[in-house]
Amino acid sequence: MSDFPWLLAMIAVPAVGAAAVAALPRGRELLAKQVALGVSLVVLLLAVLTTVAFDAGGERFQLTTAVSWIPDFGSEFALGVDGIALVMLLLIGVLVPLVIGASWHEADAGPRPARVFFAWLLLLEAMMVGVFAATDVLLFYVFFEAMLVPMYFLIGSFGGPRRQYAAVKFFVYSLVGGLVMLASVIGLYVVSTSQLGEGTFAFDALRQLDIDPDVQKLLFLGFFVAFAIKAPLVPFHTWLPDSGAEAPIGGAVLLVGVLDKVGTFGFLRYCLPLFPDASRELAPFVLVLAVVGILYAALLAMGQSDMKRLVSYTSISHFGFIALGIFAFTTEAATGAVLYMVNHGIATGLLFLVVGMLISRGGSRQIGDYGGVAAKAPLLAGAFLVAGLASLALPGTNSFVSEFLVLIGSFPERPVFTILATVGIILAALYVLLMYQRTMHGPARGVLLPDVHGGDPAPGTEPARGGASAATATVTAPAPARGRSRFADLSRRELAVVAPLVALIIGLGVYPQPLIDLIEPAVVATLGDLGAPGGTDR
Repeated sequence: MSDFPWLLAMIAVPAVGAAAVAALPRGRELLAKQVALGVSLVVLLLAVLTTVAFDAGGERFQLTTAVSWIPDFGSEFALGVDGIALVMLLLIGVLVPLVIGASWHEADAGPRPARVFFAWLLLLEAMMVGVFAATDVLLFYVFFEAMLVPMYFLIGSFGGPRRQYAAVKFFVYSLVGGLVMLASVIGLYVVSTSQLGEGTFAFDALRQLDIDPDVQKLLFLGFFVAFAIKAPLVPFHTWLPDSGAEAPIGGAVLLVGVLDKVGTFGFLRYCLPLFPDASRELAPFVLVLAVVGILYAALLAMGQSDMKRLVSYTSISHFGFIALGIFAFTTEAATGAVLYMVNHGIATGLLFLVVGMLISRGGSRQIGDYGGVAAKAPLLAGAFLVAGLASLALPGTNSFVSEFLVLIGSFPERPVFTILATVGIILAALYVLLMYQRTMHGPARGVLLPDVHGGDPAPGTEPARGGASAATATVTAPAPARGRSRFADLSRRELAVVAPLVALIIGLGVYPQPLIDLIEPAVVATLGDLGAPGGTDR
């Protein structure tokens, strides 16, 4: 079973599926959706089978595949996973089918055919799998840059009123970071040539190099800038609120739930093992950025009136906790950080999906346009509450375990930073509960008031102008009038989308050990490369 090229299949299946969906003739939008959903479910099955084939107590990188790619440069199309990468592949496998289900009607409102939307989603899935599975640094860089393309078109073609601005800003920030990283990738190749006699991009070979500490700092900074932009850490974060707010809901879920994790994954996979001296020396600087991001983004989230921007700012704050756990250099904190990467994708993914469902009914992103939703749509309100409680890391939800591990693991080594970070927990409770209270409770107001015809627009209809989708539109609330307001609860399709995430939030909150068992050996090996206490060089 382990001889089957699982990882190559996980890249090839969605890539071929994207081409097949894009090639469908105009008017076959339903078939495009069905094919996309089927392909994404096959990828989920492959992710599960990959996990079954993986031995948590075995070699560090498993299920490897290596094909000659650019032999003159010593580069191979090399794939492999450790526990850190594996849990991210599982996250991708879970989220993409749910995103497709949530976008079933949303994509129809865009200016381009729906099949184009789903083709870009599948291509994005292939690129995301590649970036986490690559064990050749040059191949990682190629996937790192390539995944920008489908996300750019998802935002720019199917996003909100300011979609072009948000798409260009996202692309430019990420591209600049990638070019800075490319300089460090080339630098690594030069160093490997001087020490090994021939250049290589193989991760296992590069982590054995003895790089001068001063050179390490320069190379570290090249990778760090790219990953800090992607993560995003303050002050490299300004692209995310715009991109998250203007992206279609499905794109926003994958942007915040998966793409941004490439940054924190890169810290663990490349910065710490390849540049251990620089990582230890520059860790205080990174921790300052992490804690500032936790507090600054939380305060900004409290001041947002746009629900999608608020959720985007909460993610910036949460990424500060992940960076804190990584650069505390303890097994508990780093394990918690990786678990946080997964749990954040689940919790924030659900929060974005529910916000999108709310916006599709009311046609507005503004918090002030809602009130009393729980009385008319109790299932929607319940899913919103679960997502919100998971985002503020309530005990019993999945995020609590992650946050607790990060804080308990960081405190012995970084007590000041840890104490400051805990203030973010209090702020998280404020911005989540205030958003929930203002939209779900109190008297009906704004979009829930009856319109002049005696009813609200039908759920899922397009209230915006200029090609913006329902999930990204902002409209003026209808004026009060006689009649009875209609605000539909979750449909069966929407229930099928949110139910798995609710189950994961509760299940992993009660019993996270299976994921921890996958993650911890890889974390120990990574800290072993760093020379940190508790690490083992494997």
